[in-house]
Amino acid sequence: MSTHSRGSLISLCLSMLLASLGTSIANVGLPSLTRAFDASFHAVQWVVLAYLLAITAVIVSAGRLGDRFGRRRLLLAGLLLFAVACGLCGLAPSLAWLVAARVLQGLGAAVMMAMALGMVADTVSKERTGRVMGLLGTMSAVGTAMGPSVGGVLLSMWGWRAIFLIGMPLGGVAVALGYRYLPIDRPRVASRDGSSFRASLKDASLLTGLAMSALVAAVIMATFVVGPFYLSRGLGLDPEWMGLAMAVGPCVAAISGVPAGRLTDRLGSPRMTLAGLGLMACGALLLSCTSGLFAYLSALVILTTGYSLFQAANNTAVMSDVEAARRGTVSGLLNLSRNLGLIVGAWALGAVFAWASPDVTRALPRSVAYGMHATFGVALALILLAWVMAWRRFSAFNPLQNTH
Repeated sequence: MSTHSRGSLISLCLSMLLASLGTSIANVGLPSLTRAFDASFHAVQWVVLAYLLAITAVIVSAGRLGDRFGRRRLLLAGLLLFAVACGLCGLAPSLAWLVAARVLQGLGAAVMMAMALGMVADTVSKERTGRVMGLLGTMSAVGTAMGPSVGGVLLSMWGWRAIFLIGMPLGGVAVALGYRYLPIDRPRVASRDGSSFRASLKDASLLTGLAMSALVAAVIMATFVVGPFYLSRGLGLDPEWMGLAMAVGPCVAAISGVPAGRLTDRLGSPRMTLAGLGLMACGALLLSCTSGLFAYLSALVILTTGYSLFQAANNTAVMSDVEAARRGTVSGLLNLSRNLGLIVGAWALGAVFAWASPDVTRALPRSVAYGMHATFGVALALILLAWVMAWRRFSAFNPLQNTH
């Protein structure tokens, strides 16, 4: 791989890492923010919510802007906005200022996430698309996993402002690398009717890929919603041990992302999509009928490994089928479907858990375990639905052939 390709990939990886880090690192600072601004927990929650809502609201528009004005140009602008917003967060004299700065940070993150996926095809050959998609998935998982630990260290050493200010130098490095190594934007080619792209008969496949992404994200969110209650109330783990157990999923995703991408390049997206969903189904099945820490962690490893395989394969299949003029838009849609899946998962599967295990703060361990089993029973149904959708998506050709 050439120096320019390596520099481009580092810039894209930093973009994805910083965007996911921005979500998880703020959570650890919420207790300090309640004291610093003499605010309620519900008020400081907006520090997290404002960031997520800004990403969800504009990520598709960010993709369209990249297609129209140039993905390299927009990515650099997004990184600059993110870095400046980090500084504004760190200097915030009031909670309202901080929330407003987090909105700006979320806007920058939306651009970074959309452009990072959208520029993969501009950066590497089609034969290496899968492994780069897996690498970006790894960076997202690493950012999510390291946020609480890095945030905790910064918080203990320099206070809550440091957890936001750290984004400035990292964003600056990403900007410098991107400016130096990212490929120059090509002139936009319009179709005969004057639009930037035409509708494709491939649109049905795209919609299927987006729907599957949302379903799978909803299931993954269930591990973050239900997991803490089962580990603490169902198994009686102390907070520090619960935290270590909760880190298993993101760590597995970080380790398996690149191998999943390599397998996708080697064996093809259809096969790996079905295999990933099959592993997820096995993990959800185990979570719906087994109990105990070892069984829970084993099932979580299987579920998360399947998720990494699915993500690398599905993202590769979706982005490889898209013409150059639509890559930013489709990347935005792909990220939007994942975010919506996370939101729906937190709401719908959280509601299943609450229905199956009411009054969880005083529930007996077996009641909490029953709630987890019921939740992942529904999650299993969602995964099987996604598997059927994948099978139908690839039924037009041999799903075992080596193709994206």
